[in-house]
Amino acid sequence: MPTPLIYRNRPPALLPLFSKALIPKRMNPGAQPTIPELEAHLLGVATVNERLAEYSSVCGFSQHTSVPVTWPHILAFPLHLKLLTEPDFPLPLLGLVHLRNTITQHRPIGAGETLDLTVRLGNQQETARGIEFDLTTEARSAGTLAWQETSTNLFRKPTSKDTTSGQKQASELQRFAQTLSIRAPESIGRQYGAVSGDRNPIHLHALTARAFGFPRAIAHGMWSQAKILAELEQQEGWKGESFTVSCQFKKPLFLPGVATLEWQADQSGWDYQLLNSKGDAPHLIGRVDWL
Repeated sequence: MPTPLIYRNRPPALLPLFSKALIPKRMNPGAQPTIPELEAHLLGVATVNERLAEYSSVCGFSQHTSVPVTWPHILAFPLHLKLLTEPDFPLPLLGLVHLRNTITQHRPIGAGETLDLTVRLGNQQETARGIEFDLTTEARSAGTLAWQETSTNLFRKPTSKDTTSGQKQASELQRFAQTLSIRAPESIGRQYGAVSGDRNPIHLHALTARAFGFPRAIAHGMWSQAKILAELEQQEGWKGESFTVSCQFKKPLFLPGVATLEWQADQSGWDYQLLNSKGDAPHLIGRVDWL
């Protein structure tokens, strides 16, 4: 296993990493890439910085003494990008698809705390669609695990096809009684990119998105997830101390766009989904489980 990368107080600079991300990686036809078990640490990072208030505003979080549940993901993003642009990582960064995300908040993280972050690559799986792998992130405070996340990504094989039909997906769609409207303005990709550091071209402008096969720019999946959680935590019955929230990213949300958030509660948690404007297909489906 390669020696872990260690940063103290400040993460690696993003601009050189974006430059590396644009460099194409050569892959031999028929090659079987292996995801290396890379690891990086950011020690002593402050939870409050110049972007926290703007991030909360862009995603719709109310002001609290604790940081948004998705905020450690933003603090760890430079480590994610660092590992995904390492020479040993065999896959091109542009074109990776974020499939799933699971976050466990063991307790609220206070604004003003100092965290030690660890990010690891691993859990490679060969599927019908291509290669799946996980980015695992852990946040510790005073040596105790406070927060953890698993993001599952997909590298599509050139010959793979998605066999899931829209008709089958529509027939299995549940409907939940609680609803509200979510608006995603045309500029939200640029706004979120500025506060998160994630400036993938597919999110920024229609012109750059078209270069990757999209008719318009699409919302960041993690903006949609953060926006959902910002809305849900304001609803009656929310238990925001300790919980696990998971989601699966489905159809892209084109910008500008309007979507419908639906949710329902049971004894152990809430199910939720973000549907398209017609209400017949999901952008995102997920579940919150109280711990």
